[in-house]
Amino acid sequence: MSNAINAEKDFPFVSIIIPCRNEEKFISSCLDSIIENDYPKERLEALIVDGMSNDGTREIVNKYSKEYPYIKLLENPKKIFSSAMNMGIRNAEGEFIMIMSGHSTFDKGYIRKCVEYLDKYEADNVGGVLRIIPRSNTLVSKSIALSLSHFFGSGNAYAKIGTKEPRWVDTAAFGCYRKDIFKKIGLFNENLLRSADMDFNVRLRKLGGKILLAPELFINYYADPNFKSFWKHNFADGVWATYVIKFKSEAWSWRHWIPLCFICSLITSTALSILVPKLSFIMIGIMGAYGAVNIGSSIQISIREKVFRNLFYLPIAFGTRHFAHGFGALFGLFLVLTPGILWKGRRSGKEV
Repeated sequence: MSNAINAEKDFPFVSIIIPCRNEEKFISSCLDSIIENDYPKERLEALIVDGMSNDGTREIVNKYSKEYPYIKLLENPKKIFSSAMNMGIRNAEGEFIMIMSGHSTFDKGYIRKCVEYLDKYEADNVGGVLRIIPRSNTLVSKSIALSLSHFFGSGNAYAKIGTKEPRWVDTAAFGCYRKDIFKKIGLFNENLLRSADMDFNVRLRKLGGKILLAPELFINYYADPNFKSFWKHNFADGVWATYVIKFKSEAWSWRHWIPLCFICSLITSTALSILVPKLSFIMIGIMGAYGAVNIGSSIQISIREKVFRNLFYLPIAFGTRHFAHGFGALFGLFLVLTPGILWKGRRSGKEV
């Protein structure tokens, strides 16, 4: 394939896999973004792998599939992301496999550019930058979205904070892979109810595979709407930042462990201050430093966005993310040391 796709015959067949469950509020927007994409539909299939939704998701997808034959519904009785991906890969006819999310939308040229970049950069996985969107028109929802796209909230996760130029990364959200890579690496690890995509990318990189993040590829991703769901989301993510160790997986990065280190230092310094009151300055110093960076980051975002109404909620959003993730990671370590498989990984009705 040439460095740029110029003729219809140059377009390779692409299979889009969309694991989802109970996405009736967003699945239509996702499918509409695929329909509106500039990739030839005769060279495309969209496999919606549904985790036995009990809302209107399946009915919506069935309506689309009647009008657009390349949109197909598959059933995923295991209800988890990894099994959905494996089912999609086994049923895929494409030369390329693209992951999409049922609660995201994709820019018009996203599919075409992913395929072009795989060839141009000789990459094994290409992904774009998340344009994190508030799920509702409230200050809380807007603050959660803003916190996720800031360095203090997401570290060096460039898929969330953005990048000015293409860069090689450790993982990519909703990537596009060459199908033959799954013959070399294997499929997704179904023991991992979370982090299966990162686990796959770790295995890919160990065998010399390359993952590219392209700054002009955007995915509209809807963040959690309130602090309760945001806490559950981050707690579950925190659990899987450490719980993967139990399954002999290395699906983690240093940024995933920083909240754990923060929580452990806070617990330790608090215990010390109780036992030796003179050492309470350590705990005060840790909280003071965290509070200063938190408020400083919140002010920076408010100035950048020229909206100061978020200033009250942004520190809470950052705190929710860090404390939930940190306590989740600590709980994950407990589960690693506990016999048996005790964690189901559910944070809501959406298991995928």
